[in-house]
Amino acid sequence: MAEARRIQLALRDRVERADRFGEIRCVAAADVALDVEGKRTFAGVVIYSFPELVELERAWAARPLRFPYIPGLLSFRELPVILAAFERVRRQPNLIFCDGHGYAHPRRFGIACHLGVALDRPTIGCGKSRLVGRHAEPATERGSWTSLEDRGEQIGAVLRTRTGVKPIYVSTGHRVSLGSAIELVLAVCDGYRIPRPIRDADHFVGTLKREQAGRSVTGRKDNRASRTRAR
Repeated sequence: MAEARRIQLALRDRVERADRFGEIRCVAAADVALDVEGKRTFAGVVIYSFPELVELERAWAARPLRFPYIPGLLSFRELPVILAAFERVRRQPNLIFCDGHGYAHPRRFGIACHLGVALDRPTIGCGKSRLVGRHAEPATERGSWTSLEDRGEQIGAVLRTRTGVKPIYVSTGHRVSLGSAIELVLAVCDGYRIPRPIRDADHFVGTLKREQAGRSVTGRKDNRASRTRAR
């Protein structure tokens, strides 16, 4: 685990927190699920046109689980299978939304930063809960936000994506400023708390997990039947 932390500290200097992206016509989101036995991870990537949010394609990959769940080291658990899924898409997105934190991280290098640096693509972190920092509660209206701060530094924004519901935690991943990140997250919200691309990616990997579990159960039943007939 100490080596993983050293890698984060070594790579965080590559993170760009200013805008460096051109016209955004294609966006993506990725999510990861663990199989029912806890031995494999599934990653799903969904790609959309922007700003229309018409789905263009989706791809997935599976890999053996090789890293435990440790808060603050999520990317070492999920990044290998996410990168494998991105290798299978035909279109390269101009922007990727991550279900997890970016700069709003104890070492300022969450999964959104790690993915952005690995692919050299603009990324935005969207966390459902706070990992680090303090903040005031934003106003109840959609689009309201307050600064998320840690040790005197602004590390993200606490953004209300739907009036009257819990906010989410937005932060720079790579090549996107915090101000642009807030605007772009709101642009892909469609009336729900979680931005649509992230929500769809979550549903996608959930379906993959159930389908693979069903196939495993069917296979075990078939194997038992074969052994019975052999006797």
